[in-house]
Amino acid sequence: METVYIDKHYDLVVACKQGSKKACYELYKLYSKAMLNVAFRIVGDIAEAEDVLQEAFLDAFNKVKDFRQETTFGLWLKQIVVNRSINLLRKRKMDMVALEHDQLENIPDEEAEDDEEVTLKVAQVKDAMKLLPEGYRVVLSLYLLEGYDHEEIGQILDISENTSRTQFLRAKRKLMDILKGRGIA
Repeated sequence: METVYIDKHYDLVVACKQGSKKACYELYKLYSKAMLNVAFRIVGDIAEAEDVLQEAFLDAFNKVKDFRQETTFGLWLKQIVVNRSINLLRKRKMDMVALEHDQLENIPDEEAEDDEEVTLKVAQVKDAMKLLPEGYRVVLSLYLLEGYDHEEIGQILDISENTSRTQFLRAKRKLMDILKGRGIA
């Protein structure tokens, strides 16, 4: 049985393919915040995440005519953002540039009875994640926050599925150690 994707923004994508700047702008407004969050969780720096976002949208709009709509526009765009983010990390590693990770973006939390306590814990976990080695942080973010499975993460990062699983388990263990050391977990 073939999977059928229903893209609620199908008409906007079609109009964008036909050259409508207004449709492109509407797609940007619909997806920019979510895609910025995706990029930020991977690269860990808001300015770089904004750059990734802009480059990803440029790529998407330049290649929109090639988009066959076999999936939703959002999933297709998310893959571009993830790939751009990973490429940035690879470039950063090659350049051996030390970057400060002192900016956090407010990412909405799920509703909870005690919002302040949840917000505090989320901020503490985000801070602790920044202390993880880059490889651990990326796999953890892709799996937990972006919803990719280990096979997909392996393809994205050009690693084996088992390496992804191992990195994830080590990242979870290290994150728990950091949180315990801070009296949080």
